[in-house]
Amino acid sequence: MASAKTTTVVFSVLAIFAVSYAHNITEILSSDPSLSQFSSFLTQTKLDDEINSRQTITVLALDNAAMATLTAKHPISVVKNLLSLHILLDYYDPKKLHSIDNGTVLTTTLYQTTGSASSQEGSVNITDLKGGSVGFGSGAPGSKLDSTYTKSVKQIPYNISVLEISAPIIAPALLTAASSDVNVTGVLEKAGCKTFASLISSSGVLKVYQSQMDKGITIFAPNDEAFKAKGVPDLTKLSNAEIVSLLQFHALSSYSPIGTLKTTKGSLPTLASGVGKYDLSPSAAGDSVTLHTGVDSSRIASTLLDATPVVIYAVDNVLLPVALFGMSPSPAPSPDSDSPSPAPAPEADSPSPAGTPMSSPPAPSSSESPADSPADSPAGTSADENTKNGGNERRVPAMFIAVGLSVVSGVISLVL
Repeated sequence: MASAKTTTVVFSVLAIFAVSYAHNITEILSSDPSLSQFSSFLTQTKLDDEINSRQTITVLALDNAAMATLTAKHPISVVKNLLSLHILLDYYDPKKLHSIDNGTVLTTTLYQTTGSASSQEGSVNITDLKGGSVGFGSGAPGSKLDSTYTKSVKQIPYNISVLEISAPIIAPALLTAASSDVNVTGVLEKAGCKTFASLISSSGVLKVYQSQMDKGITIFAPNDEAFKAKGVPDLTKLSNAEIVSLLQFHALSSYSPIGTLKTTKGSLPTLASGVGKYDLSPSAAGDSVTLHTGVDSSRIASTLLDATPVVIYAVDNVLLPVALFGMSPSPAPSPDSDSPSPAPAPEADSPSPAGTPMSSPPAPSSSESPADSPADSPAGTSADENTKNGGNERRVPAMFIAVGLSVVSGVISLVL
């Protein structure tokens, strides 16, 4: 009896470890070579990060032959849109497919969250057909069920389900590719970021952005109100070189859609990196992402353009880098001195705006720390969801593992 109880306890502890691992879509797909192209394009479009960041998801996978029909005819920006339509924001396993109320349902997809979908373009129609098969099609009115359920690949109830379907789900409106020659200033001006658009044009930074677009770029554009906010430095007091650095600080030299930013741990180099302190650190709370500079922070308000490999966001505040606006800590006042402490001096390795009369913005409070602030953690998540460097696999903290193993070892020793 004691042995049976011990076994139960051991397996219970091990079960805790098992559920503490988040899913990794590329790892799941790696078990089936016929899905290698589907997996590859999830990685190229960064959709794998979005899948891994969500707690409840169903992925409708396509085999290599089906993927060839997509990739041969469409640019990667269209491929991403279509693959987003194959990621359902609900859990469907084979049993649930055959027990849908009234035999048919419209379910929301990841494409719906982009804000680009109109009507039912961001939905998928799932219908339980006669003879035991299940059909899939676009939720747009008049669309056909051109795809059917083929097989189950993997389920982790009720976290992730991966199902293979026979053919791509096509919504005609998604087949229009965004121009490879993105009109950055046009996108910004239309979205109420005219000041930022004017600055990148007059400073020459627009050309830097454009030269990076083929390789991948992420732009964080402050809206016009952000430049009028209290604490924003007088940009006319900055040198031309400092203006350029400030604007380059508002862009990453890589394509980082919102799903990638949500799963990023640590700092990200910007186009201004390499000279002083010009890194950004993102943190997520649910679907909201905040950028931390070490001086201030800003929420990503909306996605203005996501056309792989270019993404442009609107942000609430001007991002102020430590290299230009960071200050050394003020010296502690002497206990027997009533005189005020001297003004802090700029960091030795950080250029300061020549002749700038105004004070630099204050250093962020502890609540703005991207690593330590509970408010910056995603809702319903904990520290054990930190990713490994170089991958999306999440592991439980070492202390939790140690405690769990100690419990297991103690139980086993009692039995022995």
